[in-house]
Amino acid sequence: MTSSPLSAASSTDDAIRPDQRLSVRYRFDDPNMDLFFMSALSMGPAGGLDIGQAFYVASRIVDGDADSWVQAFGEYGELQQAQADTWAQRGWQQAAGEARLKAFASYRSAWQFAAPGGEAFVSLYRRHQRAFAQAMDELDLPVTFFSVPYEGASLPGLFLRNARADAPIVLVIGGADTSMEDLFLSYGRALWQRGYSVAIADLPGQGITALDGLHWEVQPERSIGAVIDTLVALFGATPERLALIGLSLGGYFATRAAQFEPRLATVVASTPFPEPGRLFEASVRSAMQSGGGTPSTAALRSWQTSMWKSGTPTPDAFLARWADAKADPEQTTVPFLSILGGGDSPVFTSQARDWHARLRSERRDLVFLDASTGADGHCQVNARIRLVQEASGWMDEIFGAAGRS
Repeated sequence: MTSSPLSAASSTDDAIRPDQRLSVRYRFDDPNMDLFFMSALSMGPAGGLDIGQAFYVASRIVDGDADSWVQAFGEYGELQQAQADTWAQRGWQQAAGEARLKAFASYRSAWQFAAPGGEAFVSLYRRHQRAFAQAMDELDLPVTFFSVPYEGASLPGLFLRNARADAPIVLVIGGADTSMEDLFLSYGRALWQRGYSVAIADLPGQGITALDGLHWEVQPERSIGAVIDTLVALFGATPERLALIGLSLGGYFATRAAQFEPRLATVVASTPFPEPGRLFEASVRSAMQSGGGTPSTAALRSWQTSMWKSGTPTPDAFLARWADAKADPEQTTVPFLSILGGGDSPVFTSQARDWHARLRSERRDLVFLDASTGADGHCQVNARIRLVQEASGWMDEIFGAAGRS
């Protein structure tokens, strides 16, 4: 998902902000915290925190205070780790794996508002990685971890192989705030259960790759191409059986890949985001003009994280880097599904509709999800299964495998 610079200030105003992600308040007045609380809550069905657990953690957080968030989720991760160890010692492997996955989900939420690249951030991220890998082993899930050589460093990935020999491969690409492990919970596991082999990779700037000097790319088709090279070499990916799903800022990455990468049979985006610079500029301008007082520490940490992941030292440098970032729908012919939530920002809405209208794809569709679906949030964060249903149904039709969605 994308939080900042789209959330440079906290606000409880009723006006629709350029950086809006949810149309209603769920738990916190701070919009950054409310978004990521819903993100944590909605991973429960795939093995993240259950409802009671997430609300227990939330009860220990001061609204808008980044450090209390980090502490509450971090401590809950330790609690779940201890529970997993206890069950593992008793030979309860399934229960241990389930608790370990909840420990991962807690650590992952904890680092969301930690100082980017700092000691707490790195410590929590490493615990998140270890807990996730151990959970995959304890749950006996068919996950293979891989790395993609890129720009003198490497991009981490995982591959979840479906038992079906003819299963198409779907590559899932997240946004500004995602990691490959959390994408397993939010979308990957459900796609795998619907008959797909699932590849998930962190592109430059995603996950913890900024520690290695890799930052968000204006031309992400380069790194996506490198990931696809690896999928071909290691897992037998073929162009006629390969799909890509892009989420949030990954909606921009997906539109660029749709335009420039010829090895994709279809692309799905929630939402297509072909000109991210417009949203970044509108969000920063809105924050500067609002006069809404001192931003929350959660908002400030979100902004700092965007600067770190983008590799830019100042807001002006950030905006300059993204000013000319564009994908062209009139140069895009691959089958394309656009998914748009009615609670998302007006900038996302206008870009998604314009992208769909101007596409040169013979097969294209735009799915609009209003409040009645429960999935009107950014990337369907408030009902993730609906995105999976729409995407897998579309891909089933593309690959001629209807009936599993």
